[in-house]
Amino acid sequence: MAFKLAPTDETFLQTATKRYERTFAIARPAADVWAELTRDGTLDWCSLMKKGATWTSPRPFGVGTTRRASVLGGMLKVDERYFAWEEGRRKAFCGVRASMPLFKRLAEDYVVEPSGDDACTFRWLVVVEPSLAGKPGGPINGAVFGSLFKDTAKHFGAA
Repeated sequence: MAFKLAPTDETFLQTATKRYERTFAIARPAADVWAELTRDGTLDWCSLMKKGATWTSPRPFGVGTTRRASVLGGMLKVDERYFAWEEGRRKAFCGVRASMPLFKRLAEDYVVEPSGDDACTFRWLVVVEPSLAGKPGGPINGAVFGSLFKDTAKHFGAA
């Protein structure tokens, strides 16, 4: 992993201008959705992440946990570090290193909230600050994150 990303935190989630977000209404208990989002190989339901994400820290997970995501058939790999973790409800990370120089900063925030005994909402927010090399890729980023959101909606049978 040759390209180091700038450190980031909660503030970037609020201030980033490049934002990709989707809220899913899911007819499953919040605990089940959380378990899917934290299991080994999570996100393997996404066609652009067939191997899913790999946890590189031991359980139990919390602030400081690390994982590696591999997207686009492994062409892009990103090492991630979690700066927020509320077990069963929320987790947020920033990119630490990437295999391609596409981003100055990258962060994601996942929030799962019950909306009944057998239903919940899941909000997935992705924020980026592209590098000079990554700026022309804005439409591609939109397509990539749109694909991840579409596959996630299908996986969870979400509205």
